[in-house]
Amino acid sequence: MSKKMKAAAGLLGIALASSSLLAACGSGSDTGKGAEPAKGAKEEKPYEISMAFMTFSNLKDVGLVQDEISKITKEKINATVKLVPISISAWNQQVNLMLAANENLDLIVTMASRNYGSQVAKGQLVPLDDLLNKYGQGIKDAVGPELLAATKVGGKIYGIPSMRDLATDFGISMRKDLVDKYKIDLSKVKTWEDLEPIFKTIKDNEPGIVPLVQQNNSQTPALKIYNAQFDLLGDSMGVLADSGSDLKVQNLFETKQYADSLALVRKWYQAGYILKDIANSQETGQNLVKAGKAFSYLTNLKPGYEQQDAAQTGKEMAVIRLTKPYMNSYNVTSFMMSIAKNSGNPDKAMQFMNLLYTDKNIANLISNGIEGKHYVKKSDNIIAPVPGVTESGYLFNQWEVGNNYLTYIWEGTDPKIWDQMKAFKDSAVKSKALGFTADLEPIKTEVAAVTNVLNQYKVGLETGTLDPSLLPEFNAKLKAAGLDKIIAEKQKQLDAWLKAEGNK
Repeated sequence: MSKKMKAAAGLLGIALASSSLLAACGSGSDTGKGAEPAKGAKEEKPYEISMAFMTFSNLKDVGLVQDEISKITKEKINATVKLVPISISAWNQQVNLMLAANENLDLIVTMASRNYGSQVAKGQLVPLDDLLNKYGQGIKDAVGPELLAATKVGGKIYGIPSMRDLATDFGISMRKDLVDKYKIDLSKVKTWEDLEPIFKTIKDNEPGIVPLVQQNNSQTPALKIYNAQFDLLGDSMGVLADSGSDLKVQNLFETKQYADSLALVRKWYQAGYILKDIANSQETGQNLVKAGKAFSYLTNLKPGYEQQDAAQTGKEMAVIRLTKPYMNSYNVTSFMMSIAKNSGNPDKAMQFMNLLYTDKNIANLISNGIEGKHYVKKSDNIIAPVPGVTESGYLFNQWEVGNNYLTYIWEGTDPKIWDQMKAFKDSAVKSKALGFTADLEPIKTEVAAVTNVLNQYKVGLETGTLDPSLLPEFNAKLKAAGLDKIIAEKQKQLDAWLKAEGNK
């Protein structure tokens, strides 16, 4: 890895936080507010807090980092911490087993895209409202009531959003060396269809390199194309059109935009532009680019995304943005921390979660690793890779947890990154349903049945692997499984929420 790329590696996650939220949490959020030892904690038997999170990269030094974090937590809350990284490819299966088997698990990253609503409906997560009032004042100060409200299901909070970018736009990330090699004029790309000549150039001239792959195994190419046109209300089972401006809940899979997205990716797949086994591949797009096997992937974006991607791919990347930024509840609930019902000590779990939002030392340990081993300080708030170290043993995806805005900035990051984040967030189109999360409990049977149908068709259709002519069959099975009932229930809950919010 070149010196330049080593520096880029340090950028991982730095561009993931929002300056507006940095400002919001700036007063006192790094002072440990609400993080004082609980009364009587010193007399208790030390408790080990287990925390599961998703990983995409090298974390061989995770044990060293958790030991350093434990030194602080032992002193502050009389607890130690066990970090449990789970690869993205194994996440769903392993998390389901851990929760279903009642395996001891205190904290877990939860995601709207990874069954947050279903986990709540199954009673696998602890309501956090009372615990927040007892031990989470620092979290409440850092996150704020509007974002906390966006995570509520049935009027209760089950997840705490990480402080990061909270809006998104969509486009494509490509190997810049190949863009330069073939003198590709990126200014000519205005629509998704305009990408086709680029894919053809790579296919015709770079044998062994697939023009387009998936971002990861749940983020299909078609999803990136249609996503900004809807508020998916978390799970795609009943959505709002026009980026959430239309308040009628409807079936995404019967819309023209969805059909058009499938047709486009099918065309690309049949032309040989898309990875042949994309529907079954467990690899991330970043890993495939890093291995020299792929040219590009469609992706969600934000300011500084290019630097983040360089860290994960080990290559300089060129990005084209094809949609405007927008924000909905999903952006808020895409990465949260929850307490599992299996927790042996929810009080301790909440105390540690509070430290993730208030203690600068813990925030930097979990995000950047150990000073001197995984980074060196260049100034009070600027860090850089350790000289001579070619491969860090700790690359954490900091956007997943806690308060990113307490962490150091890697050398090479735009010094105005937080201002850029603020402008990005402020410019985002906001869904009228921002703050609404459906309670799936009344329809959990239908949700389970519809999920089975989605698992059967959705990835195949949205990667171009299956012919879009299967769309009527797909919709017939969705309706038979109860999709119409889910849509009706979501509409009822949304109408009630809007009325309570004074919007209707």
